[in-house]
Amino acid sequence: MQSFLAELRTQRWDDHRYYHHSRINQSLHLLSAISFIIAYVTMFFDPVKSALIGWLVSMVSRQSGHFFFEPKGYDRVNHTTHEHKEEIKVGYNLRRKVILHAVWALVPLVLWLDPTFFGFFAAHTSGEGFVRHVGEIWLFVGAGALLFRMIQLFFIKNIQTGLVWATKILTDPFNDAIIYAKAPLYLLRGELIDPMGEVEPEAHRA
Repeated sequence: MQSFLAELRTQRWDDHRYYHHSRINQSLHLLSAISFIIAYVTMFFDPVKSALIGWLVSMVSRQSGHFFFEPKGYDRVNHTTHEHKEEIKVGYNLRRKVILHAVWALVPLVLWLDPTFFGFFAAHTSGEGFVRHVGEIWLFVGAGALLFRMIQLFFIKNIQTGLVWATKILTDPFNDAIIYAKAPLYLLRGELIDPMGEVEPEAHRA
């Protein structure tokens, strides 16, 4: 258990120091975290609504921060390149995220063209039915993406790394809500990039 928790701390720390320099990205992660927590609560009585919140609010805000606002040049804090960080990324790097979000975006189009979604549903008869069917499929896409990468890590890394990563993903909303709670305040003060003062000493030791 101590080894598991130590690796969880390491994955969280690497995620923060490598991929969350932008205060805009951090603020969007705060929005994502809050909406994910709401989605977790909603999951108990309306999983489809939870999936819609998770994908349309939580994931869009979260990944917009990574794609549009996070610096992608040389990382002087950690003394490494963006390409190296993408290569060693445990979870979904930007290339894998593009594939995942392409699948996500295609779901409504495919359902529109085939209202039964290859026989999975009875054809919807209203706009609300269409939206709920989209939400159901997105729920499976999200769960499938989590399970796929976790099992993949079992083989390319080890079982513990895969389980730690899945645990990190599921608990990220609570962790992000804590560590990025002040990000909007820093942003309002005009600080666009986190100075990452807590990272520099470690980076120099490495």
